[in-house]
Amino acid sequence: QLQLVESGGGLVQPGGSLRLSCAASGFTLDYYAIGWFRQAPGKEREGVSCITSSGRITNYADSVKGRFTISRDNAKNTVYLQMNSLKPEDTAVYYCAARPYCSANEYGIDYWGKGTQVTVSS
Repeated sequence: QLQLVESGGGLVQPGGSLRLSCAASGFTLDYYAIGWFRQAPGKEREGVSCITSSGRITNYADSVKGRFTISRDNAKNTVYLQMNSLKPEDTAVYYCAARPYCSANEYGIDYWGKGTQVTVSS
């Protein structure tokens, strides 16, 4: 079964940190760019970050730049999203997606994970 599985979400206080993981099973992530998206209640899903297959190029939404870091470990078939200085407005379901290239839109995505909930609240 080909799938992406996110983990690492949870409840954290403002200013805290979480590390999300996106693990692939049934296929290798080596040839895919991986994007992280999020969807807050009542809002459209938005792109958060993306990393190319080589890991050499990363990009971030302005709202998370300087606070979030995306990385990948192809040997573990896993991509990470380190989230620091979390804010209540970061509360959302976070999804990872595998695609041939990074892009701000959702076209051309081959695989989606089912998401992990991140809640930032005191």
